[in-house]
Amino acid sequence: MGTVVEDMLAEAGIPPAQVANMTPLGGGTFNDVFRVILADGRRLILKVPPPPDIPVLTYERGILRTEALFYELAAPHRQIPAVIHAGLGHQGGGGDFLLMTELPGQPLPAVADRITVRQRQRLRGELGRIVAGLHAMTGSQYGYPARPLATSWRTAFGGMLETILAEADQYRVTLPLPTDVIRQRAARHDSVLDEVTTPVLVHFDLWDGNILIDRIGATPRIGGLIDAERAFWGDPLADFVSLALLGDIRQDEAFLAGYHQAGGPARLDASSPVRLALYRSYLYLIMLVEAVPRRYDGPRREWLQRRVAPALAAELDLLRT
Repeated sequence: MGTVVEDMLAEAGIPPAQVANMTPLGGGTFNDVFRVILADGRRLILKVPPPPDIPVLTYERGILRTEALFYELAAPHRQIPAVIHAGLGHQGGGGDFLLMTELPGQPLPAVADRITVRQRQRLRGELGRIVAGLHAMTGSQYGYPARPLATSWRTAFGGMLETILAEADQYRVTLPLPTDVIRQRAARHDSVLDEVTTPVLVHFDLWDGNILIDRIGATPRIGGLIDAERAFWGDPLADFVSLALLGDIRQDEAFLAGYHQAGGPARLDASSPVRLALYRSYLYLIMLVEAVPRRYDGPRREWLQRRVAPALAAELDLLRT
């Protein structure tokens, strides 16, 4: 892939002579990711989507465009990568790609054993304030930016859910309940989605692995939030799902305090348990469905069946009545 990457960097105005080092980074499940260190010391991240012959879910089509949009809109925040060049939807270079600045720090799981309980509480409060700032990004319609948008959140989310259920049928994914039953249970409660009247740009993938912790200095801080590929225009409450992945955001008092102190628009009110159950169900469906075309096996597949499938079953049970 060396020549292709060189072509992409050249399109971004970086000739081979300026590249001091380029290293593939592991850990991703969709894009190929490279760290690019330039001769002047700048550190960049290059993202390249999989080849066209690799099966992708519908929402994943054009997600580099979504990620670029998220970063450009969130540019005032220091914890968000700056887009250097977005080679998207064109015929030149080596195909679609996204080149951005590298943010300081390591993913939270990599440093969790070196962070005290008190430091973690402070970091969660800081995270709440950052997310509240990100939720100030509003639009005029709902849905995935790279897909057709809708004028209501109920319509947009219904379409998103229907698409992943259709793909569950297509790939013959084993789910806790038949897809028709899941459709019925979600439809029974979709009127609560009409309470969402302002489209907010939701990251929807803010689990610990996408939160970078910068430990340079005496006090750890959040160095960055990455991988905004799953972002959509919708209910800001939906971000609370990945922020408490397989858990309950109501138990994260430090995060909620920081979020509300900074004026975050999402509120835990009478309808929020139902809306959260819908959004958790949607995320867990994505996690289970994508495992089939990507051919997950071993520990990752076992973890999905042991943790995510029961979690989906619990949310669907909440939607039963």
